[in-house]
Amino acid sequence: MNASHFRELEVWRLAMELAQAVYELTAEFPRDERYGLAAQLQRAAVSVPSNIAEGNARGTTRDYARFISIAYGSLAEVQTQILLASKLGFVMETRISVVIALAERVGMMLLRLRQSLERRMDAASRVPGPGSRGPESGRAEINTPAIHSEDP
Repeated sequence: MNASHFRELEVWRLAMELAQAVYELTAEFPRDERYGLAAQLQRAAVSVPSNIAEGNARGTTRDYARFISIAYGSLAEVQTQILLASKLGFVMETRISVVIALAERVGMMLLRLRQSLERRMDAASRVPGPGSRGPESGRAEINTPAIHSEDP
């Protein structure tokens, strides 16, 4: 990764903006939804940048990719719950469209990051085949005599 710290990642910054936008959006929810859909939506939104950060802090590419997948799943939760809030009439459609657009942008960035991590894992897991080793590989060549059957 080019970014050595999660705070340097553009996807993390946008995910933080998304979490903030979700908090602002849920402030408009009815008061009796404070511990219902609003709380669930806030937890899912906070999970996106949190998993990006945790994955970036992990020691392996495989762990990083796994946490990016978890962040992507949380993002799908956010989008689903925002659409439900819209259907229930908790917020105006114009407010929702802005947050959904931001979520879609974060989603595309997460997918690209995940693909990049998978390419890195694929490249690291390639094992050279027997044909890729030549005398320059430092391996001693073993010469075995050919076995010939002699006709009597």
